[in-house]
Amino acid sequence: MSPRCLPLVLMLAAPLARADFSIPGFELVHTAPQHAQLDTPDLRDPATVWSQMFDSAKREIDLEQFYVADQAGSKLDGVIEHLEAAGKRGVKIRFLMEKKGMFASEPATIERLKRIPNLQYRQLDYNQLTGNGIIHAKFIVADGKTGYVGSQNFDWRSLQHIHETGLKIDDAAMAGRLQAIFEQDWSAQVALAAGGQVKPARAAEQAADLSQPAVLLSSPNAYNPDGVGDSEQALPRLMAEAKQEVRIQLLDYAPLNYGKPRSYYPMFDNAIRGALARGVKVKLMVSDWNLEKPGIDYLKSLTVLPGMEVRIVTIPRDGACIPFARVIHSKTMEIDGQIAWVGTSNWSGGYMDKSRNVEVVLRNAAMAGRIAKLHEQTWSSPYAAPLEASRAYQAPDKACRQAD
Repeated sequence: MSPRCLPLVLMLAAPLARADFSIPGFELVHTAPQHAQLDTPDLRDPATVWSQMFDSAKREIDLEQFYVADQAGSKLDGVIEHLEAAGKRGVKIRFLMEKKGMFASEPATIERLKRIPNLQYRQLDYNQLTGNGIIHAKFIVADGKTGYVGSQNFDWRSLQHIHETGLKIDDAAMAGRLQAIFEQDWSAQVALAAGGQVKPARAAEQAADLSQPAVLLSSPNAYNPDGVGDSEQALPRLMAEAKQEVRIQLLDYAPLNYGKPRSYYPMFDNAIRGALARGVKVKLMVSDWNLEKPGIDYLKSLTVLPGMEVRIVTIPRDGACIPFARVIHSKTMEIDGQIAWVGTSNWSGGYMDKSRNVEVVLRNAAMAGRIAKLHEQTWSSPYAAPLEASRAYQAPDKACRQAD
């Protein structure tokens, strides 16, 4: 990093007034990649929050995750110790994981989880429900009254080397609906494991009342329990409200379905272009993983539109290359300083139409403002560069296969 960049970085990392940032019922939680000068002293980290949730649980803890991967001595290693302590004192634990998440999982971590007293571990092949989906949600519920939703996977890298954002939920009503999502998926796994079938929970979309101060959304709609809104239907409605500015931060963005063969999925793209057509400014920030084709070409097509800015973020290494890390993975949106969106979905086809994901929408100026500042911190950092439509880009090697 050049010396002239340091004053800006230090200014952006300066402590804010509070020890943690929260509004009634909700606390914003953040992972800053270590040694990247993107720290947020006013936001607690997920390792602290998860450990506290496990320590406070009296009856039950439910976790639904994409995959699991620990490393000895990591922050996640300590978090699992707190989960083990909960099991030893008699708390019932259920851990549900996506079956295809095995490709990214560390087998030793799975075995360690299975050895925790009072813990039931199950895998659900979400593909059996939707034809081409996964459990991509990452959430926790404790005693049916406290929850956590965020971009952090149950992965040691997500707690130390990846830019991640989540929400601790102390709103009992929303935590209860989050519990209902878990029960829906746990029951589906039990039925499929017994050779049975799982029918959709509802046929028609359930339009969320987006005028409420706090709304829980999930996907896919067909397998949402009552009281949980449809993410796919809600996102364009929210963006249609925008009058001035929308800020979006994602791992990647492409109006394509990730399945094979690739198919066009314009829902996100239409929402952004519709906002731009009304004169709304849109600032979209994605990771350098999005430099792959064909996604990069769709991003370039957005950059030529009036009011649109796209920046690509490259987080520098922290010593040796850490596979599938040092990247922004947060999935957040802020609208007009009034609406905050924190979720688990990437913005491409297959996530909000086929896969289990969870999002939280808060109509709260303080939370929206903090999300905007979090966005601006990276947006204005030396790591974010404007995407140039005429430039040829090379995608990074996410798995560190290339020689240094």
